[in-house]
Amino acid sequence: MTETSRATGRSNVTIALDIVSFVARFYMAFIWIAAGLSKVGQTMTVSQTIAAYEIFTPEFSYLLAQLIGPLEIGGGLLLLFGVFLRQSAAVSLGVLVLFILGLSWAWANGLEISCGCFGGEDATNIPVTIVRDIGYVALSVWAIWRPYRRFAVHP
Repeated sequence: MTETSRATGRSNVTIALDIVSFVARFYMAFIWIAAGLSKVGQTMTVSQTIAAYEIFTPEFSYLLAQLIGPLEIGGGLLLLFGVFLRQSAAVSLGVLVLFILGLSWAWANGLEISCGCFGGEDATNIPVTIVRDIGYVALSVWAIWRPYRRFAVHP
């Protein structure tokens, strides 16, 4: 044990776990807020990106395009401020699983499309995006398992 860990009564393992929990919570908050901000005011572009997946009707794609940015920002803010941490991380996990399923479907059907993750219109390397999103899934699972409660408004 180091002097700091002896003084606080916390082991090095506990401190390391807290660091990972801190990164999981605040990194996912940043990701959701950044993704949402990139979509706000870009309803037509986001709608076209969603429609390119060939899963939803154009009308429903437009509705999703109007909702997804603000919802991503809201989810990110819940994580950032620490409101219902486990539940917020669980919603993050669920949304990521849906995104991965959509990307997998597009890849399986040979679609060369933008994932629309951060508002870009360039074609996406879908396997790389899926791997990245699996990393986000891991962070969300960690935040469910061991949420970082410090600086939380309502953990």
